[in-house]
Amino acid sequence: MTQFRIGLGYDVHRLVKGRPLFLGGVEIPYPKGLLGHSDADVLLHALCDAMLGAAGMGDIGRHFPDTDSRFKGVSSLTLLENVTQMLESEGVRLCNADLTLVAEEPKIGPYVDGMRKRIAFFCKASPDKINIKATTTEGLGITGRGEAMAAYAIAMLCKI
Repeated sequence: MTQFRIGLGYDVHRLVKGRPLFLGGVEIPYPKGLLGHSDADVLLHALCDAMLGAAGMGDIGRHFPDTDSRFKGVSSLTLLENVTQMLESEGVRLCNADLTLVAEEPKIGPYVDGMRKRIAFFCKASPDKINIKATTTEGLGITGRGEAMAAYAIAMLCKI
């Protein structure tokens, strides 16, 4: 592998009542949560895909399929930890990551530091290497109507 590799990740999940909302590994008080086989944390799913993509190792659907009952209701932090271990076995680690949540609400500002620390811990990185921000779609599309949340992530890997 070259000295540095970059990957892009994207994920989207529908919002539904009756589920907790997890973003960046942090539970956020909100009347709806994301629907999925795992906890459906779009930020962490996008990050896992970015990391796996940078390493040329496919995507989270390949490694953690929604048809496998072992991953039913699993915390996406567990998936992130497994991806980190997979990368380590290939001699690479996360250098830095930039994540963007696409949602009209809730405001995530009060939770960003906790998300950065949690993600950094599970990626064996420093929190200053993890950036998280949010944007809206100005009321347009499924995220704009509050039907779903989406996330983008870019990850840079470097040799250990």
